[in-house]
Amino acid sequence: MNIANKISTFRILSVPFFVACFLYYSPSREYLRFAAFFIFVLGVISDAADGYIARKSKLQSKAGLVLDPLGDKLLLMSAFICLTFVDRFDIKFPLWVTLIVISRDIIIILGAIVIYIVKQGIEVFPTRWGKLTTTAQMSAVIIVLLQWRFAFIFWWLAVILTVISGIDYVRKGFKVLYALDNHRVNH
Repeated sequence: MNIANKISTFRILSVPFFVACFLYYSPSREYLRFAAFFIFVLGVISDAADGYIARKSKLQSKAGLVLDPLGDKLLLMSAFICLTFVDRFDIKFPLWVTLIVISRDIIIILGAIVIYIVKQGIEVFPTRWGKLTTTAQMSAVIIVLLQWRFAFIFWWLAVILTVISGIDYVRKGFKVLYALDNHRVNH
């Protein structure tokens, strides 16, 4: 396992600790909110680091194509869920925000499974919209963890980019399936 994949694996393994901070948080244990913040920021930094290392060292692998986005999705989904349902925070994500974020990821995953089944393989490449969305979602989580009163600005930006990138991924998925159908009909 190369160093980039080890960093992605670290991010995946940090998720239970991140969630535990929320489960045991109370106003008398404010340090747990800061621990969650630290773990999340470490996850954000590790996401940037593993991508940079993989590209610069030409260590991109099939495992990395799965581990990196899996680490991102687990960390982000757990953050949105915890910051929606843990009642001990003054500022939380509204349920509709979390539903939009998670629905997009479920649609992308289901689309990838359909393409994999039909094509007998899949190439996973993040798009510009996908990268912007991940950045906006990570920023929204950080701002809510900091309990900034204008956090809604960040979650609205994250929602808008989530919808745009979701539409973009669905459109690209249909292009792949359409190209496969045309290729099979013409041969």
